Order: sequence, then C-alpha cells, then structure tokens
Amino acid sequence: MRRAFLGLIGLVICGGVIPAQGSTPALSAIRPPGGQRGTELDVRLSGARLGDAQEILWYQPGIETLSITKLDDNTVQARLRIAADARPGLYDLRLRTATGVSELRTFSVGLYPEIQEVEPNNDFAAPQPIALGTVVNGVAENEDVDYFAIEAKRGQRITVEVEGLRLGITHFDPYVAILNAQRFELASSDDATLVRVDGLASLVAPEDGTYIIQVRESAYVGNGACLYRLHVGEFPRPTAVFPAGGKLGQTVALRWIGDPAGERTEELTLPSAPDPTFALYAQDEHGQAPFPQPFRLSSLDNVLEGEPNDSAEQATPFEPPRALNGIIERAGDQDFFRFTAKKGQVWDIQCYARRLRSPLDPVLHVMKLGGPYIAGADDSVGPDSSIRFTAPDDGDYVVWVHDQLRQGGPAYVYRIELTPVEPKLTLYPPSEQAAIGIPNVSAAIPRGNRQAILIYASRSDWSGDLRVQPEALPPGVEAESDLMPASQPVVPVLLKAQADAPLGGMLTRFVGRPADDALQLAACDFNHHSVLVFGANNVDFWSRDVDRLAVVVTEEAPYEIEVVEPKVPLVNSGTMNLKVVARRKEGFTAPIAVYFPWLPPGVGASGAVQIPEGQSEALIPMNAGGAEARAWKLVVHGDATGPTGPIRVSSQLFTLRIDQPYLTLSFNNTACEQGRETDLAVQVNKARDWEGEAQVTLLGLPNNATTEAKRITKDVDQMIFRIVTRPDTPAGNHASLFCQVVITENGEPITHNLGTGALRVDVPIAPKADSPPPAADAPKPAEPAAKPLSRLEQLRQEAAARAAGK
Repeated sequence: MRRAFLGLIGLVICGGVIPAQGSTPALSAIRPPGGQRGTELDVRLSGARLGDAQEILWYQPGIETLSITKLDDNTVQARLRIAADARPGLYDLRLRTATGVSELRTFSVGLYPEIQEVEPNNDFAAPQPIALGTVVNGVAENEDVDYFAIEAKRGQRITVEVEGLRLGITHFDPYVAILNAQRFELASSDDATLVRVDGLASLVAPEDGTYIIQVRESAYVGNGACLYRLHVGEFPRPTAVFPAGGKLGQTVALRWIGDPAGERTEELTLPSAPDPTFALYAQDEHGQAPFPQPFRLSSLDNVLEGEPNDSAEQATPFEPPRALNGIIERAGDQDFFRFTAKKGQVWDIQCYARRLRSPLDPVLHVMKLGGPYIAGADDSVGPDSSIRFTAPDDGDYVVWVHDQLRQGGPAYVYRIELTPVEPKLTLYPPSEQAAIGIPNVSAAIPRGNRQAILIYASRSDWSGDLRVQPEALPPGVEAESDLMPASQPVVPVLLKAQADAPLGGMLTRFVGRPADDALQLAACDFNHHSVLVFGANNVDFWSRDVDRLAVVVTEEAPYEIEVVEPKVPLVNSGTMNLKVVARRKEGFTAPIAVYFPWLPPGVGASGAVQIPEGQSEALIPMNAGGAEARAWKLVVHGDATGPTGPIRVSSQLFTLRIDQPYLTLSFNNTACEQGRETDLAVQVNKARDWEGEAQVTLLGLPNNATTEAKRITKDVDQMIFRIVTRPDTPAGNHASLFCQVVITENGEPITHNLGTGALRVDVPIAPKADSPPPAADAPKPAEPAAKPLSRLEQLRQEAAARAAGK
C-alpha cells in the first residue's frame, strides 16, 4: 500500500506536551538534507524557537512524520518514514510549533542508500571508495576537493549528479567530473542547464577499471554551508525529452535525447486532468533519474515540426490552437510554422524553452506569409518569449523561432503554444524572503485572536471586483475579507481563531471569483513564492513555488489590538490620527509596534509607531492625497517581542472612508517689508456643506511672522489674514503657506491641509544721505477698512512710493 500523505501529517510528540513559548519559529537547517525512499531516518531540525514543535506540514505526498523529540529550545529531532514509492526529488515543508510556523524549507528524497563523505578524501591518490548506486552527503569547504572511487566495467554507464544550490542552503556553485585512473578528465559539468548551476555528468565506461569522481566548489571558495548530495549510479540522465509537453489524457511518444548510452523512445499515457504531483522521470533497466524532467501538461494537441522547415516556404502547417514542438538542432537553425487567421483574430503565442530547462534562448517572430514582418519578442518571460498577435487581415501567417545567439544542438528543445485570449486569474501572497530578513509568510493565528494575510491578484484579460476566500481552514478558524476592487491588485484577508480552536494547521489554497457572476474565468491559480538563495544584489537565485499557504492555530498571545474606527472620513489633502488600543494580559508590558501591512494608493501612514511599554494605546498619523474616494476595509498589525521571540497579531478589519475635501482654497500672494504688516486674502471654494464653524489656521509662515486663526462657516467665501512681521523676520519668498482647516463632524475632526500661498518679505530700502528728515507724525483721522489689494496693485503702490522718495 502506498504510504503517502498529502498536506499536514498527524504525529506523536515524544516526552509529553511541550510548553508554549509565545513566539514565531525560525527553521534554518535540516540535517541530513535528504534520505532514501523506502526507509525511516532521524532528521535534526535546528534554528530558533523550535522547542515546542508539534508537526511538519508537507506540501507533497510521500513522507510521514512519525515523531518529534525536543533536543533543546532551538533544535528538535524528527523521525521520518519515506514511502517506498515516493517520487524522487525535492519535498517542501514547514515546521509547525505551538506558537507559530516556520519559513519554507526543502528535503531531498533519493533512490539509493545514503552514506556520508569521510575526510580526508581530498587526495586523488587516496579517494573515498563508494559503490555505484549510492548517494553521498558531503560538504565542499574552502579550497576543498573531494574524490570518490568507483569500479566499472567496459560499456557500463556511469552517471553522477550533484545537488548543491538545489538544496536551498546557500549560494553554492558545484563542479563535478569523472576521471580515469590516469587523472584524465572524461566528463565534467559546471552549470548544466537542466539542473541550473548544479552539475551533471554521464559517460559509458571505455574500459574496465577504477574511475574517480571529483566534487568541489567551482571557484574553490566553498564553506561549511556548501552541503551537497552526490547521486552516483548507472541511471539514465538525458538532457532533453521531445516533445516537451503533451495533451491531458493522450498517449504521447517520447524521445529521450542526450544520454551517452544512446537515444531511447517510450510511450506514455498522460493524466486526464491537471495533476500537481505529476512528474516525468527517465528510467530504464539500469535505474531511474533522481530528478524529474520538466514537461508541460496542457489541453492543446501537439504539432511536431516537419523537417525541412527552415524557411517560410517550408513552414510546417497547423491550425491553432495548438502546441508546436521542435528542436533547434544546429547552429543557425530556425524553425517555421504556418497557420491561417481571420482579420481581428487574437492569439497568445508563448514559447517555452528555458522554463523547460532547455539551453535554448528563444527569439520569436510573426510575419504574414509573403508579406510584411509583424512582431518579434525576446526575453519576455525570463529568457523565454511571448507575443500577443492580432491578425491585420485574412490570410496565412508564419511564426518562427531561433536561438538568440544562433546556437543549437540536440537538447535545444522548445514548445510554442498558440492559445485564444481568455480571462485568467492568479492569486498569491507576498514573496517569502527569509534570507534577507523578510519574515516567513504564513498565517499563524493565536487562539482567540486574529491575523491578516495579504492576497494579491494578477488579472489577465479581464477587469472587475473580485471575491477572495480560502478553500478550507483549520477547525475553529474563519475568514473575513472585503471585495478586492477592480482598481486594486490586493486585499487583506483576516483570519480569526476561536478561543477554544484546537492547536493545529493545514495547507490551503485561496480562490478568487469575479463579483460579476456572468464572468467565467478560464483558470484560477494560487502560487506562493519562496526565495531560498539570493545572488549578488539580492537577485532571486534559487526559489520554490508551492500551491498552498500554511494556516495554523497557535497558543494564546499575551495581547490583542483593536482599532477605534473613525466616525469621519480621511479627506484627500488631509490628515488623521488613528487610535489603536491594546488589551494586555497580566504581566505583559512590552512595547507593541503597530503599523499597516498595506494601504490604498494615495494613503500614507507612519510606519514607526509604538504602543509604549506598559501603556495601552497609540495614534498612527495618516494622510491622503489623490486616493480613490470610497470606503476601504483595512487592518493594522501589532508586533511585539515575547519571552523568546517575535509575536504578531492583527486588529479587526475596520472601515476607513476616503473622501474629497469639503472645500478648496485659492491664495492671493502678498508681500511686505521686514517690520511691516500685510493682508493675505484667501478665497474659499466650498465643495459641500458642513455644520457649525470650521477652524482655519495659517501655517508655513517664516519665523517671527504671526497671524490669528479664523473661524468660518459654510457660507464664507473669503478670509483675510493680517500678517505681522518683525524686523528680524527672514527676508525672502516664503512659498509654503497653507491653511489647516478643521471641521468637526460626529464629534471628531476632519483635518484639511490646503494650500499653497506665498509671502515675500523684503529688506527695507535705506533712505539716501541727502534726503530731508521725515516730518513728525501728525494725528490721522481713522480710515475706513480698505479692500485688500491684489498683488499687481501692491507692486504698483510700492513703485509709486519709491518714485516719490527720489
């Protein structure tokens, strides 16, 4: 019977119940990093805050966790049973503790008995002897070269494959070679396309005797983290398969290419429905490859190129939708295919090559047969290419492909899929990037508490509001989310655990459905991307994609947070202070950092607000400018440090209304000399009514310039600010004047910051030496209030005064 389990696996905790520590776990190492299928083994998992580990969540079926034993607060030992029919390759996992869930890690399953590298083995004359059909677990230290010796007969195939980077531990570029006893290199590999930067070498033994396998870091700069798994056997390891994909439910004739023992063919019946566990392995009477061959399953019928097809006149004909399969077999080769299209027909043309681990860097072209060139593409999807083609006229068209460097070879396999344009949807949470400090992305919900997760959407060829929800949840957990508006690619989903929810977890997909029930999607995928190894400049160098998110229930957290929902809107060109309240359990006094995981475009907030130690509330300053006016469902995270590490909870989903300003202002700029006074006229343009008086404060004045605040009602259309300067008021053009307008509604302020205006302060002109002394000031009768002068009138008045003083 197949001993395989999908999703989370129940297990026994050795030594009784492990006490909760109230913090998120970090899993940094799994040793050994792999094991042989059909066996049981002990694996040590280490990192931080792992002492309360309870189970391992496996993304693929085939491995059962029998027990977990605590070794110390940061290390546990798991007893694993790998099914006899478990598929070879990488298995994704997370470790669930009583208080959280770790980042994603991988575990490798091999086909052969496992041994350890034994030092010293860095002397070619004294290699470590091993048998064919072995997996060696080793490490490539700095300037380290490891040698292993095998015995082979003439005509026997020897294949070696090294896992280094694919273990997801560090930036490791391994090199592997097969040498004869005279130290002549017979086969070697560094950066094989099929296995990325890992190594793969295979040959047929030319004579009976001893052969030496060399493993090292390609530049001799390894370290203690450069672990490797060396698969040594007689197994086939072709570099390509043709065709590189097939139609669901059909039987396809496969041609295996690139094996030193020669090409081989086989017939394979493909699954009738999409199967995430499907994997294609090269195998024969001598063994099976340790890793699957990339292969596309689709709903498209295959078309195989018919040579010669090196020109438009020789193009292989087909009727779309189809999948076109071929090989750029030699340098300078290019393959042409011909199809008929009606004017206005639209086809998506995707070339799969590097995504199928082919060495081909495809350049794709479309032209009308005997007519003009229409479109071309290179590196549209990584090194692969894609074109959206719209037929300009009825007629015959040609699509053709070649390598970007005009190279070619037997393994330069490609697959071009022509499909109609259909609405599709992909959902995904934020990328997990633990190696550079971005924390693990999972939902760990404390009992009686909440945690929010952001779900993003990539809509292809449709637009509209979207409903997002998990397919399933652990017992005692429920989800709440708002519609994702058509204008946005993200929505927070709030997960809430009941106070008596059992500790546990699961891996679950999130699904999306258009709010418009009449709109049917051709596909809805969920993808969770985890970057395990970064290259220079934090480039994604090795990562894993899984189809589910970990959702777990944890022990209680020592606090909760709640947002006091505003009764008034945050207006564009306005600000607001949002109150967040913490409810602490007795004895918990640590500061709590509160922040938004996401805000709508045009809305900003401080990201450095804390509820101070021992206190229960804080204000998050917010602002808006150019934001979409509507009611938004938002959430606030609250992070704190518990006794042994970080904790995160979330607030409720609360409604924040974004609105347009209740009024706008128009400033008439003004000027005066130092020590003088001037009037600044501001026009009030009401956009909507409000009750009572609004308080208006003029801000942005230079030092030692003052004015008084105003109060206005909805009926006021102009304000006059009398600005008083002093002799030491800085001279210059002060162009950052604005008015803060506070309107009170439902007992809460609606704060507008409206501007801008300018005040120019001039240095007084000194009188000339021969000017008569000024006459004594005589009492002047009271003058009626003058109408504020425009800026042009002020300038004219100043010019006249200067002319009179001559």
